[in-house]
Amino acid sequence: MIKNARFVLDVPDLKKSSEYYRDVLGFSVRELGPGWMLYTLERCLIMAGEWPGRTPDAYFAYIEIDDLDRYHKRLVAAKAEVLKAPVSEPWGMRELLIRTVDGHRIMFGQDLG
Repeated sequence: MIKNARFVLDVPDLKKSSEYYRDVLGFSVRELGPGWMLYTLERCLIMAGEWPGRTPDAYFAYIEIDDLDRYHKRLVAAKAEVLKAPVSEPWGMRELLIRTVDGHRIMFGQDLG
């Protein structure tokens, strides 16, 4: 049984990425070691490793949250790049897609059931 999911991302600028995850997405940020940071928001953990000069792959994560519309308002106020505004999908999820400052895409979903 899966207890938690963790994501590992490569980022070109760890300081810029850390500020984005903290200030825009609302994650807590702490150092793991040289060149590595940990971003946490409740049960979601993202480990970011700095890889200067590299353009990161557009990784894709799906994070389920409780109140998607409230979180969307927070993201808009923080000037996040929203690629897909909240939409109730026929498969029973309300979803929102963003692109991070590093170019990674994250889909946030809320179960409508």
